[in-house]
Amino acid sequence: MKNYKQYIKIDAEPEDVYACLTNPFTIELWSDMKAKMEAREGTEFELFDGDIAGKILELEPNKKVVQQWYFGDQETPSIVTFKIHPDKGKVSLELTHTNIPDEVYEEMAEGWKKYYLGRIKEFLELD
Repeated sequence: MKNYKQYIKIDAEPEDVYACLTNPFTIELWSDMKAKMEAREGTEFELFDGDIAGKILELEPNKKVVQQWYFGDQETPSIVTFKIHPDKGKVSLELTHTNIPDEVYEEMAEGWKKYYLGRIKEFLELD
């Protein structure tokens, strides 16, 4: 099991970043794929046409999102934590993803950079 951490600065408001993480309509806009999510603790979700599935563990509007991501019959939960920090008129988004199975770590790291956080940044910084 491996852990992944990334920080990204986004020229956006905290509530817009939070919407990109929790609102299924907004998620579909930046990902161009189906999303099923209800922004409520204890509910399950699916992103990227079902390629990612999990459960919402904790929500702190405009500040924090904690999710469990499912990887088959994995005994130790894989936890994704997003922390939204206002930073001089922008947002610093902190991502921590723990207990990633070794065999998918490289793919996950690339996915975070290119298809998840990178797409959110592009979407929110459109002129």
